[in-house]
Amino acid sequence: MTSILAIDTSTDACSVALLTTGTVRVLQEHAPRRHNQLLLGMLRELMPGGPDGLDAVAYGCGPGSFTGLRIAASAAQGICFAAQLPALPVSTLAAQVQSAIRLGLAGEGSCVLSTLDAHIGELYWALYQVVDGRPHAVSSEAACRPEALVIPGAEQVVALGGGMRYHTDMTGACQARFSAVYDTLLPSAEDILPLAEAAFTAGAWQQAEAICPVYVRDEIRWKKLAEQGPQS
Repeated sequence: MTSILAIDTSTDACSVALLTTGTVRVLQEHAPRRHNQLLLGMLRELMPGGPDGLDAVAYGCGPGSFTGLRIAASAAQGICFAAQLPALPVSTLAAQVQSAIRLGLAGEGSCVLSTLDAHIGELYWALYQVVDGRPHAVSSEAACRPEALVIPGAEQVVALGGGMRYHTDMTGACQARFSAVYDTLLPSAEDILPLAEAAFTAGAWQQAEAICPVYVRDEIRWKKLAEQGPQS
């Protein structure tokens, strides 16, 4: 039976989750700017024996807070190198849709606009459809100002996440598409797990050295190990 550790620090929530022997354990705390202080202790509490027995490590790869994405990627990379495990990158926007499915906010066939607050007056967003209880991407992930958002298609959409704090700045055409708005929802490591497990089964994993956050904004990038020069 697959055993996967999931880490998400992409937003104000710091969360870890462990799937093992068919059960899930979750630790989560709303802790803006304290992820680095909390994460190691949470991992120790969740896995007192260390990573022995794990099959893979999943991480919220982005988009989200630049610092938060680096924290999760660094933690996943460290564990994967130490335990020689594969890594499973999972979109934070897709994980947020999975959270909505788990909480009953979106159902089978729903069209879901998943957003995160990108700050500086912008939001990250992507559109998904729920198929067989999982989010399937209808659009690419993007960042834009709220007034520039154009939602593909013509269906009513369930709108999720911190980017919806800007919903009153969106065009009337966008606002008319919202069947419901849940602007306090955040992605969780718990909801990374089902997406990571499916990716693991499909062989869609990466080596530790390939771990890389997805910032969406082109001007921000993470240097992979080969680009970082000599390590002290």
